[in-house]
Amino acid sequence: MSKLTIYQYPKCGTCRTAVKSLQAKGNELELKHIVEETPTAEQLKQLVKNSGLELKKFFNTSGDVYKSLGLKDKLAAMTEDEQLALLASNGMLIKRPIVTDGARVTVGYKEEQYEQQWNG
Repeated sequence: MSKLTIYQYPKCGTCRTAVKSLQAKGNELELKHIVEETPTAEQLKQLVKNSGLELKKFFNTSGDVYKSLGLKDKLAAMTEDEQLALLASNGMLIKRPIVTDGARVTVGYKEEQYEQQWNG
């Protein structure tokens, strides 16, 4: 049985679905409120590395904060460190949920992906 850390937003329906799915499979979960316990830039850097995904996949592109800051047009000009610092500065900018067991990482929720990665 895996012990998984989930960075999530409790009011987010997708996060709630992900948590239920993981609990149903018998995983032990450590829930972290993505706004109150926003990962640091260093933690995010490690999550990105372990996920194998591009850093831009960690941005919540459909969120209000992302849109209000006009990041669609600004991200490309920012360095990786600047992007990580921006994500660490506001949990609402981070795509959620992020699930990790310390080695593997998934971002967002897709049932098939969870079946493969976190099947308990």
